[in-house]
Amino acid sequence: MAVIDNTRSAYVSNGGTSALANIFAVLSTWNDERQTRKALNQLSARELEDIGLCRGDIENVVAGTFRG
Repeated sequence: MAVIDNTRSAYVSNGGTSALANIFAVLSTWNDERQTRKALNQLSARELEDIGLCRGDIENVVAGTFRG
């Protein structure tokens, strides 16, 4: 299974972060979580088991708190 890097960094030339950059970061994080949740929910129980997960682990994976 492929690994998807869902981290993004925002670079602002003046060294600070603007409100627009913060909004973009929040929306990007939300979309990455949505896509991860959707992809994992489409897997069968057997496929989840193959990668060491169960259906109840999906939210922890999405939140980044899964310690398997």
